[in-house]
Amino acid sequence: MQGNIEHEKIHLNLARIKKQGENFEFPVDPDLAIAHKKGEDIDLREVIKSEHIFTDAKKGLLASEEKLKEIFGTSETLEVAEQIIQKGEIQLTSEYRAKLIEDKRKQIINYIQQNGFNPSTGLPHPVTRIESALEEVKVKIDEHKSAKEQVEEIVKKIRVVLPISTEKRNIEITIPAEFTGKCYSIIQNMSTVKNENWNSDGSLTAVVEISAGLQAELFDKLNAVTHGNIQTKTIKN
Repeated sequence: MQGNIEHEKIHLNLARIKKQGENFEFPVDPDLAIAHKKGEDIDLREVIKSEHIFTDAKKGLLASEEKLKEIFGTSETLEVAEQIIQKGEIQLTSEYRAKLIEDKRKQIINYIQQNGFNPSTGLPHPVTRIESALEEVKVKIDEHKSAKEQVEEIVKKIRVVLPISTEKRNIEITIPAEFTGKCYSIIQNMSTVKNENWNSDGSLTAVVEISAGLQAELFDKLNAVTHGNIQTKTIKN
């Protein structure tokens, strides 16, 4: 039978589903619930923040065992919860949604700053200029999509007010043996290593893909470590 349990009057992140005209829900850890729904190996017991399934979690109204068995085929909380997460939706509090959107906004700005550049100067745009462009064209961040899934469409929108190129270049770099350790770390952090060859003298020849706007910065850092003792060659696609 349904009953009331005492609980704090707080906003809740919920996994929720509506079946046969009735609502079923339970509080969740939002990050773990989203990851579990995407198929990541997350223990369901870590996701659930309640031992019960509710018809209204905020009011503390419990779903009856009879109704759970009728609709879900079981009254076991974990089994019902799994069905709700997979077939229902994860409802987020406004506070959590705001945090999620802000985190993704920062990721998108960082991605644009590292992978885009001003075609007039060949240099990356300052973070503040990218932020202004996002505000100017009123970009909306989708909290349900990853930053990479959204960035291409966002770049198209801000090009109206901010000249930006996302050209990639393939560069072959040869580094003397005594500098390979420090230089390899720099290359990994700033570019994508597409091919590497360790030569007989211990030197490294690597082909990397990098944003054209970051090419000069990469060369500056490598030259600083090797005292200018590197060889580079642009490889045409």
